[in-house]
Order: sequence, then C-alpha cells, then structure tokens
Amino acid sequence: MNLSGNPASQNEQGTEVTAHKIFEVRAEEYQLPPKIAEPATAILLISCPDRKGLVARISEFIYHYNGNIISADQHIDAETGLFLMRAEWDLSGFNLAPDKICSAFEPVARELNSDWQLHFSKRRPKSAIFVSKIGHCLSDLLFRHRAGELRADFSLVISNHPDLRPVAEFFGIEYLVIPITPENKLAQEKRILEELASRQIEFVVLARYMQILTDGFVEHFPNCIINIHHSFLPAFVGPKPYHQAYQRGVKVIGATSHYVTPELDNGPIIGQDAIHISHRDSVEDLVRKGRDLEKIVLARAVRLHLEDRILAYGNKTVVFE
Repeated sequence: MNLSGNPASQNEQGTEVTAHKIFEVRAEEYQLPPKIAEPATAILLISCPDRKGLVARISEFIYHYNGNIISADQHIDAETGLFLMRAEWDLSGFNLAPDKICSAFEPVARELNSDWQLHFSKRRPKSAIFVSKIGHCLSDLLFRHRAGELRADFSLVISNHPDLRPVAEFFGIEYLVIPITPENKLAQEKRILEELASRQIEFVVLARYMQILTDGFVEHFPNCIINIHHSFLPAFVGPKPYHQAYQRGVKVIGATSHYVTPELDNGPIIGQDAIHISHRDSVEDLVRKGRDLEKIVLARAVRLHLEDRILAYGNKTVVFE
C-alpha cells in the first residue's frame, strides 16, 4: 500500500516501491566510500644555500632511520641561490620517536646552514577566525572544517560586531565580540591576545576582518595569520572597490591570499585567482563573483598552510602543491 502520496512502481520482486524509496536507494548508490585512514607522517620544510647533494643528504637522513618518503619536492631560487624543499615520510616503522627527530636532525641542519621546520600530519593546531560583518568566507571555512577538509581545531570566532554570531553558533563555535574603536584599539588588541593565549591559539584567519592589526599584534604570529582581499589593491583602495572597478569598466577581477606582516597588505602571497568580467555585469554581479573568488582563494591558502605546504622566505613563498 502506498501511504506516502508518492507515485509507486513495482520492483523485480513485485514489491511496491515509492518514489521516496527509489530516491533513498539511488542516494546510497552515489554515496562516497568511507575515507581511508591516512598514515601518520612527518613533514620537513627546509631552506638553505644551494649546493650539490642536498636532496641526497636529506633523503639519507630519513633512510638512515628507516623512513619511507611518500612525497618530496624542491625548488631553487636562482636569484638568491636558495634551495627550498618539502619532504614528507611515513612514521610507521621509523626508528625515531616524533619527539626525538628534531634533535637527531639538528646536526644535519647545521651542516647545511639551513632554516627548517618539522611538522606532523596528525597535529591539529588550535585556530581562530576573525570576521566583521560580511560572512561568506566565515561560512565557507566552517563548512569545510566540518566536512573534514581543513586540518585544524577551529574553536573560536572573534569579531568586532555581533552580526555573524548565528553562523558561528550553527557550527557550534564560540563567538566572541570585541568592539574596536580608534580610542580603544590597543587595549582591545591586548585583550584579544590574552584570549588567544589562554586558548593556546597558534593560527589566525582573517575572513574579511575589517580592522588593521597593529605591528605588535602581528609579531606574535609570524607567518601564522592569513588574510584575503580583492586583487584590485592598490588600484582601487578604500571603500567599495567593486563600485570603483565597475566605474572603470574592468575586465578581470580577482582575489589574493597572503600572510600578514607589519607592512599593510604586502605580506608573502600564498595564492591568487581571477575571473573575467563582461560589460553586461552589474556592480552586484562583480560583488557576487568577487566573493566567490575570495572564498575559494582563502580556503585554498588555509588548507595549504595547515598541510604545511608553504615555505615563506623573504617576501615570497614557495607553495608545494
């Protein structure tokens, strides 16, 4: 008997099947298989003066302790003569405990006169998102985080306005409102730093946070604050950049993600993207397309940072995708 009010059909066994049941069966057919557990890995990011044998020397260290390299990439900056490398290896069967690897590698690092970092894929750094009133980047990041795309513990959203509290609460994330004015900026930044320290926050994402961070704040998070902005800078500075671009009849708009440094909007660039604009596009079209790009470019930069695929040097980055 069809009690649902939906059209019914007969399957091969003659059993009545409603449209609702058919949909459920077909949905099961298109479900993705469960994700295969990824192995625990160590990730080495290293830069040093270029010379022969660097790849062999680093690989030799990993091999000496029975490590299996699953990913390796390198780049030489010909202008500076700098060698940059990312090496990732499986920790199963590796003959050094994770907390012993740094001390074991230190002599090699000194031999190569290198700057280096060691990370572990199973680690999820405590992270915070800063936002003002525009919520497209915040919503996108929290959705991707819930979907398991981002290797972080996003436990806090900080805003200078209350408007986006419902978004954070929907995802079960604490939302802290800290209003900022020119008169209280330094005091409020000190309060924010205290909040971040009490929660052991290591990584900050500016998801359209419309405040300029002071040098003193930025220095607490070197290459650990990522910002997103439209790629019109510095062509269209100030408010309503999309309106300015529309008045100029631009044919391409874009977005740029970068690390935050004391020099405003001039930190090492992580990623950029652009989209063509038609004379038929209105200001509203430019804003919509621009925000779509901002979401994608910011999320990509955050993912790359969390997967330890970015090596910053000087005011540049090498991105090992």
